[in-house]
Amino acid sequence: MNSYQPRTDDMLFVLSRVLHAPAQLQALPAFAEVDADLMQQVLEEAGKFVGEVIAPLNRDGDEIGAQWHDGAVTMPPGFTAAYQAFWQAGWPALSASTEDGGQGLPAVLEVMLYEMLSAANHSWTMGPGILHGAYECVKHHGSEELKALYLNKLATGEWLSTMCLTEPHAGSDLGLARTKAVPLMDGRYAISGTKIFISSGDHDLTDNIVHLVLARLPDAPPGPKGLSLFLVPKWYPDGTRSRVHCDRIEEKMGLHGSPTCVMRFDEAISHIIGEPGKGLNAMFIMMNAARLHVALQGIGLLDAAWQKANAYAQERRQMRAPGRGKSSAEADVIAEHPAMRRILDTQRAWIDAGRVLAYRTAMELDQIKHSPNAEAQAAAQRWCALVTPVMKSIFTHQAFHGGSECLQVFGGHGYVREWGVEQIVRDARVAMIYEGTNEIQAIDLLVRKVLPDGGSSLNALLDSLPSAVPDAQQRQQRLRALTQQIGQAALLDASLPYRVADDFLRAVGLVLMDWAWQGIEASLTPDLPQGASRWRAPAAALRHWVLPEFDMRCAIIHAQCQAA
Repeated sequence: MNSYQPRTDDMLFVLSRVLHAPAQLQALPAFAEVDADLMQQVLEEAGKFVGEVIAPLNRDGDEIGAQWHDGAVTMPPGFTAAYQAFWQAGWPALSASTEDGGQGLPAVLEVMLYEMLSAANHSWTMGPGILHGAYECVKHHGSEELKALYLNKLATGEWLSTMCLTEPHAGSDLGLARTKAVPLMDGRYAISGTKIFISSGDHDLTDNIVHLVLARLPDAPPGPKGLSLFLVPKWYPDGTRSRVHCDRIEEKMGLHGSPTCVMRFDEAISHIIGEPGKGLNAMFIMMNAARLHVALQGIGLLDAAWQKANAYAQERRQMRAPGRGKSSAEADVIAEHPAMRRILDTQRAWIDAGRVLAYRTAMELDQIKHSPNAEAQAAAQRWCALVTPVMKSIFTHQAFHGGSECLQVFGGHGYVREWGVEQIVRDARVAMIYEGTNEIQAIDLLVRKVLPDGGSSLNALLDSLPSAVPDAQQRQQRLRALTQQIGQAALLDASLPYRVADDFLRAVGLVLMDWAWQGIEASLTPDLPQGASRWRAPAAALRHWVLPEFDMRCAIIHAQCQAA
């Protein structure tokens, strides 16, 4: 079937009508010149580039894949040319500072670009996916020497980067990392060790690759507090090759066009980033940015699956739909059948809510970075801290499970490769695992962010989501009460928060989705180009098929608390 095409009208509706982003962002001094017309122009041009250049490469990326030979990786046909066109057109530099070679535009435009890229070609997008996070890491923690050498190249996307955390014996527990950093007489360090699951650890997209590596100094204490962060380029400024080797690429369920590499550092010469022993603090910028981008992968991939399923459902005829009468012997398109309608409308409810939450989060990031108001910055920090793990978890979960539902619309054809939807399901599965598994996101939310202050941060977040809808008000109040109940039960059973963290995160996510859709429905007016009808069906699906999960999650948590 046809490849994914960005639907910028839907995206602009959320940006301008629901979130009123142009007016809010123009209130920040940094974006005084960024009006609605400019944002629309950027988004529409991005949509054209993604639809015409990136999306058509998706199938070859899956079927041919990245190839490893003698330590070097060759990308699938068209990938390298597309990336060169991408960075030379300025797309990686959208939100980077102008002083570093960027365009200085709002973060929400970058977020919307990467949603489209992920939907169009998840494998290709893995290359530049963490680029902005690496840029921010070097900008905030790198020495002046490192900034002079690397900041412009990262800001513009001329060079790509990696995030080297995981080791064969240490997955999510970074404190077990053994990679060593030995100080040298000239102030640099020799890095030795092996890192696995390194996305785009080697490739031919760019002339150089900047590796950011967690390693341990000789006198460092055990655990995560003993880790430092180092920069190791593939090529040094004098043209010599570093002692960084790609030993192989993994054979994976999906993302065949993205090389997932085993990287060996053999006394590779490096520079430290930030202070010794504070590597995780420096890398946190990258990890947080990566989690937002993974949430966007979920939203984009679900949209891509929905587009395919919806197009098929509008053409495929099977039987007479219930309630359609028998005036004609001709079968109805399956989009008229209630079972298929439920699947399609439900996935769209998730996509639309996801956009509201992701775009709002990007706007909050700009508040943190540019607002002169301390209270606004604090509120934005709270939003990002609490909402980011929720988005990462619920939308990657829905990309896989909702994508599988979209495959179901095709019947047996969905299981056949030629229709393309099975690739989306395979590609989407990893997003529930990397950048912190969804279980870790749930623990991060409940155990590290909600319970330590007795739920006050969560309550403040809920206070910022006013609602005139009685059912929504009840859900918010129930969530507040449930938080207190978990806190009390945890005094008797310390393991309880870890058991119910997934259910708690889902409950929070459903409250956020409810708020997002209230904003959408409040924005529906008769003058909409598509008409309000486009939004009515997914709004109904949210109420009928999505929000009832909230009661189930609360019941599970309540039962666990009672048993404590």
